[in-house]
Amino acid sequence: MRTPLTSLRTNVELLMASMAPGAPRLPKQEMVDLRADVLAQIEELSTLVGDLVDLSRGDAGEVVHEPVDMADVVDRSLERVRRRRNDIHFDVEVIGWQVYGDTAGLSRMALNLMDNAAKWSPPGGHVGVRLSQLDASHAELVVSDRGPGIPVQERRLVFERFYRSASARALPGSGLGLAIVKQVVLNHGGLLRIEDTDPGGQPPGTSIYVLLPGRRMPIPQLPGATAGARSTDIENSRGSANVISVESQSTRAT
Repeated sequence: MRTPLTSLRTNVELLMASMAPGAPRLPKQEMVDLRADVLAQIEELSTLVGDLVDLSRGDAGEVVHEPVDMADVVDRSLERVRRRRNDIHFDVEVIGWQVYGDTAGLSRMALNLMDNAAKWSPPGGHVGVRLSQLDASHAELVVSDRGPGIPVQERRLVFERFYRSASARALPGSGLGLAIVKQVVLNHGGLLRIEDTDPGGQPPGTSIYVLLPGRRMPIPQLPGATAGARSTDIENSRGSANVISVESQSTRAT
């Protein structure tokens, strides 16, 4: 938290100094850039505080469990990510799937996965979001990007609190986003793993797989959608190399 606060204070002091009587005025473009930096730093602090609140809620068990429509969770999360990254193409395919769990936590989990994929995607890049049924009581949410990928040796570390790889330190972030994903998934009896989107490709990309228990439910059909699913074009590129898994103690893959 110290870094964004320090940057915010420095920029605010520069703006205040430039507006003092008799002080030399900053060039117009520099003023615009400083204001944009201040807003970005406030957004970063807001995200960090939200992450800390979400983690503390999960640690304390302060959650209300109720039937949650995962298709709706995905839709709402997509709306938020698209507002932040309207230059990214999201290829989406979801089924109706109901999880008995924490709406706020599941929403934050989906949002963090999509945010992370968008963050590592180049302008004009594609992010895949797929929710599909695996068996009678399990569905899988997969969020895939075509970014630089995550080295095998870092794949367990990225789910730890405050961990940031050397390449990630140049980008905004708290190091808590994927830690929240892990906490939410395990609290719902799920499984979590990372694979390359395109094994051997350059870049390999990253696909994060979340297995969630629940049950199938119908969802409203959009014109042209496949029966039982809501979709746009999505590329199913499920690699098998370089897999790591994070499991809850109570639920194991069958």
